[in-house]
Parts: sequence; structure tokens; C-alpha cells
Amino acid sequence: MSLELLVPIENEALIGMSLLPNQVLGKRIALHTATSGLPDLQGLNVAIIGLQEYRNSFFTTTQYDLNAFRKEWYSLYPGNWSLKIADLGNLPNGSTVDDTYFAIKEIGYHLKQMNIVPVFIGGSHDVIFPLYQVFQTFNQLVNVVSVDRSFDFSQEDELISGRSYMSRIIMDKPNVLFNYTNLGYQNYYCATEEKDLMNKLFFDSIRLGEVLDTVALSEPAFRDADIVGMDMKCLSWSATADPLKGNPNGIDSRTICALTRYAGISDRVSFLGIHELPSTPMMDQLLAQMVWYFLEGFSLRFDEYPIAVTQGFIKYSVALSDQTMVFYKSEKSQRWWMELTNHSHLNNKTQKATLIACTEKDYESATHDHIPERWYNAMRRTN
Repeated sequence: MSLELLVPIENEALIGMSLLPNQVLGKRIALHTATSGLPDLQGLNVAIIGLQEYRNSFFTTTQYDLNAFRKEWYSLYPGNWSLKIADLGNLPNGSTVDDTYFAIKEIGYHLKQMNIVPVFIGGSHDVIFPLYQVFQTFNQLVNVVSVDRSFDFSQEDELISGRSYMSRIIMDKPNVLFNYTNLGYQNYYCATEEKDLMNKLFFDSIRLGEVLDTVALSEPAFRDADIVGMDMKCLSWSATADPLKGNPNGIDSRTICALTRYAGISDRVSFLGIHELPSTPMMDQLLAQMVWYFLEGFSLRFDEYPIAVTQGFIKYSVALSDQTMVFYKSEKSQRWWMELTNHSHLNNKTQKATLIACTEKDYESATHDHIPERWYNAMRRTN
């Protein structure tokens, strides 16, 4: 079992733990140490796993200091959570990158079977690929959400890298990808061919300016996501506190924490990865707070997936000029969904209706005879 490959948390990350108050996270979670061994996984909700696999990174050349992150994270106080959390240590690099991919896939498969959500910290963005392969094993359709400044399609065909992993996912068989959503892309980092491919495949995207202006627009994408990957090259230099390790334009620290909270609160997210980490003291603190917000969101999950609209939901039917759209609003969470019906069947009895997450703004747009783009893209992918 690949879990046996995980190495204990280094002693450097544990220095000073005895001086911290008993209420901090570091003393409230299970730790994989050299003396205690791997924690019992039964009943676990969230597991932290460190990665240092950068050999296929398109940009990163130096390893991120996971010990520095852990010191910051351990010192934070938890919220009023009833969660069982463990830090399972680090996965060492395999002899080849493919060996590392295989280990990540095996770990992801095992933890998913146990209904444990792993948070992978470090490494390059291409490690999303073996997590996608977990869903191939289950023969289950998957939605991928990437918080990234680029779409990660282009590069040499034979190479999988942190800048091309989506091409590998699209080409890999069996294809179980239903949707890919990019949040925070910047036009000047995206080739025209990539934009054309996004449109051709009816994938979703929200530009950086829209994410910064109205971060709540991103929430439905997380609600429908199975895998969330965050490439920290998306951050502005103000978030990293280092002009050499950030961008003139990018996601700020407050917004990235809000996005991570959305990922946590989603009942559907099975894997979270935070990758391409710049080594700065500010990043250590920000990363610790991002993980904290993910756990905060996780503790507030509404248990609304799979969605059962027969009770606890208000149904709204909107008559457009050429069709009728159906929306549902949860009385518990006040969140919205819109119904998607596959009309490709000749027999109406075999038509399939599914729900995709949306915002109240999408409902309001429909009342003005405007079809929401998420609905349009989803319909074109299913027909």
C-alpha cells in the first residue's frame, strides 16, 4: 500500500510545539511522527500530505519548505469544528515522476474509499493527473476546478508538465472528464489555441477581474467539483510579499482564502491540491490560513450532495421565449441549482435530468430571457 511510503513529519516542524497552548491545531490533530507512526485512519475526515515532486514543473526549480508551513499551521487555533484531522507526513519522490504519480493515485484511491479528503501540499500542478486517474478506476465522471492564471493545455505532446497536464487528461483513456473550470485566468498567459479549445469543449472559465470583483461567482464551480487544484502562480506579488515571486496582477490573499473556503464547503470535493508554492515567509502564513479556511468550510458542509430536491427545496419554473428552465433553491443553505435535461432521447420517458450549481444571479438572468452560460455549456457537453 502506498500509504506505507509516507515518511514522518520532520523534527524541525515539531520544534517549539511543547511551548504552544494546548488549544492550537498542532495539539488537536493526529500527527505522523517517527515515534508515534502513521495515525489510525478510521473516522478521519481530512488528511494533510506534503509533496516535493517538482520534476515536471514548468516554472518551479526549488523545493518548498513544508516545515515552515507546518510551524505556521500548527500554531493556529481551530474553529468550532467536529472534525478528525491528521497530518500524514510527506510522500518522498519516486525514482521517476511516473512512480510518484502511481503512489499519489494509490493513496488517493485508498483515502477516497475511506471517505477521507486529502489535501496535497506542494509539488507541481501536474499531480492533478494521478488524482484524475482515481476516478478512471472508479469509472466515475469527474469535474476538475483549477485556480490558475493559465489553462494548462499547451506544450509538447509527449510531455506532461505543470503547464500541460490538462492535455494529458483530455487525451487519456477512458475519458471520464465531464467538465473543467478555470478560475482566475489572465488572457496574456493563455494561447489563442487554448482559448479555442476551451470554447470547443464547452468548458467554463472566469477571468481574474470577475473573480476579484465578485468572488461569489466562483462558488457554484466548487460545488460541482470533484478535484480542486490551486496553482499559486496565480497570486499577486502583494499576496507573496515578494515582487520576484508574484505577479503584477493576480489573486490577493483574501480572495484565495475565500476560494479555499468554497472548496471546503462543497459536499462533492474529494481532493484538494495546493501547488507551485513560492518560498517566502508570507507564503508560509498564507498557506497555513488557506488550509485553515478549507477546514472551516469543511466543518460547515450542508450534506446536500447527492441532491434530493423532493424535500427542503423550492422549485422555480421560468418561461423563456423558446423553453422553460427549472431552478431549485435550498431552504437550508439558500443555494441555487438549475435543472439540465438531456433531450437527445427520442422517448421522453428515458430523458435524464441532472442539476448543476448556479447563483441567484443566473435565475434572475433567466427571468429576463437570458440563458446562463454554465447551463448552455453543460447542455452542449451532454448532447
